[in-house]
Amino acid sequence: MPLSTVGTGREDATTTPWPVPQERRTLTVLFADIVGSTALTERLDPEDVRAVQFAYFDTVAGVLRRWQGTVEKYVGDAVMALFGARTSDGLDGYRAVRAALEIQAALDRRTLPGGVTLRVRVGVATGEAVVDLAAARDGGHGMASGAVLTTAARIQEYAPAGGVVVCAATHRATAGLVDQHALAPASLTGKALPVDVWRVTRPTRHRPARHDGPLIGRRREVATALDQLTRAVREHRPRWVALTGPDGIGRSRLLAELRHRLPEVDGRAVRWAVAHCPPYPEQVFGPVAQLLRDLAGLPAGGPTDAVRPRLAALVDGLVPAGQVGPTVAALAALLDAPDRSAVAGAVAVRRVLLALAARRPVVVGVDDLDRAAPELGRFLHALFAAATDRGLPLAVLATHRPDRTDPLPAPADRHRVELAPLGTLHTGRLLRRLLAGSGRPVGAATRLLPLVAGRPGHAAAYVGAMPRPSASGDALAGAAVEPALPESLRRRAAARLDRCDGAHRAVLMAAATLDVPVTAPAVAVLLDWTPERAAGALRRLTDAGLLEPSARGGLVVADPALRRCAADRLPRPVRAEFARRAASAGLAPTAAPAGAAGFAGAAAARAGADRPAGVTERVGSLRPLGVPHRAGVSGRVAPVHRAAPGRRTGVTRAAEPVHRAGAAGRGGAAHRAGSAGQGPGTRRVGSAGQWPGAGRPAAAAGMVGPLLRSLPTGDGVPDRGFRQPAVLPAAARPHEPRRASGDTDGGRPGWAAAATGRPSALADRPGRTARRPAVVVPLPSRPAGVSAARRPATGRRRRGEGLPRPAVPLPARAA
Repeated sequence: MPLSTVGTGREDATTTPWPVPQERRTLTVLFADIVGSTALTERLDPEDVRAVQFAYFDTVAGVLRRWQGTVEKYVGDAVMALFGARTSDGLDGYRAVRAALEIQAALDRRTLPGGVTLRVRVGVATGEAVVDLAAARDGGHGMASGAVLTTAARIQEYAPAGGVVVCAATHRATAGLVDQHALAPASLTGKALPVDVWRVTRPTRHRPARHDGPLIGRRREVATALDQLTRAVREHRPRWVALTGPDGIGRSRLLAELRHRLPEVDGRAVRWAVAHCPPYPEQVFGPVAQLLRDLAGLPAGGPTDAVRPRLAALVDGLVPAGQVGPTVAALAALLDAPDRSAVAGAVAVRRVLLALAARRPVVVGVDDLDRAAPELGRFLHALFAAATDRGLPLAVLATHRPDRTDPLPAPADRHRVELAPLGTLHTGRLLRRLLAGSGRPVGAATRLLPLVAGRPGHAAAYVGAMPRPSASGDALAGAAVEPALPESLRRRAAARLDRCDGAHRAVLMAAATLDVPVTAPAVAVLLDWTPERAAGALRRLTDAGLLEPSARGGLVVADPALRRCAADRLPRPVRAEFARRAASAGLAPTAAPAGAAGFAGAAAARAGADRPAGVTERVGSLRPLGVPHRAGVSGRVAPVHRAAPGRRTGVTRAAEPVHRAGAAGRGGAAHRAGSAGQGPGTRRVGSAGQWPGAGRPAAAAGMVGPLLRSLPTGDGVPDRGFRQPAVLPAAARPHEPRRASGDTDGGRPGWAAAATGRPSALADRPGRTARRPAVVVPLPSRPAGVSAARRPATGRRRRGEGLPRPAVPLPARAA
């Protein structure tokens, strides 16, 4: 006889109106059921049953509210709750598992009416479902539909009494955050194959991931951070250095690199203490305890009998002799239980750090500071203020997202190092290193480069999700299909998407359905808005970095993972309505759903649209029309010289080098030719390592072939493939004087509007100081009928003999 259903209230997550009524979302379902409820109701009086019932539901509902879960329904004595139904933070599975463990602990602690003891089984499953957003906001039955709901109810039957089991997707989402043990595969009703399940026992002690992968393209950021840390030591003036950037940009990797590169300053050894902040910290002073373990050399989970001797050796000479015993006791108590009761231990750690900084330089590193509890922020601010007052060589090095707001006043000597996405060249090198190191084909870098968006974390996720080569050697099977979006990137993109309110989320979803850059009139058509409202939404999304200008005009979603996540959320009726409105307005909607094939076709269409006229794509490279391969040289292209006025272009003739004018590597003002395989149309833009389209997937799609084949593989051997020149558009032919913009932002290329089709107004971004443009005088061409200067019969030609004079960049005012 099951218990009757009781509603205990609803959680109102948000009241923001949403233009799309339903979404396809990846959410986590928690299903909890009482063990032996039938026998319990037979033994108790109905009034006692109702009292136990209210106490049970009240306990469960309180825990779910604490972990931001939404009750979907009560089924007899069972409770089904959803995590990530309305908003997601990328940690929905972790919050659900923590809620399941806390439900078990709360029921064990609570005394129920009549002395009844309840044991509960909990199953947690993660998967895709269609969610009614209005019901998810207000609570109610039927707010979500999908197989994941049934899976959660089925796997809880395999949990022991008082236990928690999770599915494979939840296991992957919580790996490293909770202790899990594999159980025997479960045979579920309606499932053709057994399902893998794991039992979760407790939250694990946070063990930071190893960051020993390649560090590519961060020389400037490393130099800036090292300079600030070194100045703090030399000037005895503490500095607070913040490494900021979005998730997956490489903040933790850079922190590990700085620790490796700064073992000493001017012969004085630097003492490092680094802590990593886990999500939703259960113990507010946990990172402070990690700092103490790092100072004392105590590994997490080490033998307890070695703790006090290590602590005594650490504080020896740093505190007065009469205070060694109390200090060691406070530090040991902090390591045992770093909760809010360990304030004395945190004060002792601060005293030890200050005393240590009086003897030698100290750097305190905190990774993912935006995850920490407010107590850690107050600890760091008090430490920094005390070190500043005493003039100690101490520095605080913290990493966090750029949108973090510090409730405390910012320190005076605070310096921010922003990590921008890697350029196309550096991203290609990173992908090749990762692919070669993991035993996967390096040719896959061509397909992955437009998807990574310059984020090292995205590159590692895509490489890790790729299948390894089969025994038959079919390593590039499915090369025409875009790789699936890794689960970790989908969680991050979902969290980033849900940080927008309903209206701006709808704009991103509408933009993701189009194969062309989005404009305010297009958004107004798709969402039935006024152009003014659409323009305001696009402007705010651009300011937030979610949209970026396109070379073809309009705006595109900056992150490919975000675009795919936004498009995947649209249900079929809404997608069909968007397609109908786009067709009526003459727009180009995405033909297929946001699957692999659909996005692969969209990426190809975008790459083709961004390709200049007269350029074809061959094996992923750019090749001018009418340029034959040079006979006898494998993979090389015979140089094509400029035609004089009135002559045909694209005609091959004897090699005649062309000089390079201006500073090396300056875009627009320098023509690079004369090297093997380089045509006169080849240009280097910006500083070393930067190419046109750096960090822009659409612009990078057409140049990945020649770029990647010139990069070294993991063993340092360059790929000897084709190396073919790119052809400039007709608006920037060599015989026409044009203006060229130089390196305007310290390493990012300044694009000439004629060379890329990009509006000139987009180059004048706020905060950038453009150099004075120069007018390029084209190289003189030999008139028809004049033969080229011949090489002497003996000996080599003298330098400059028989060559035309180089082009000279003149100041704009002189022109």
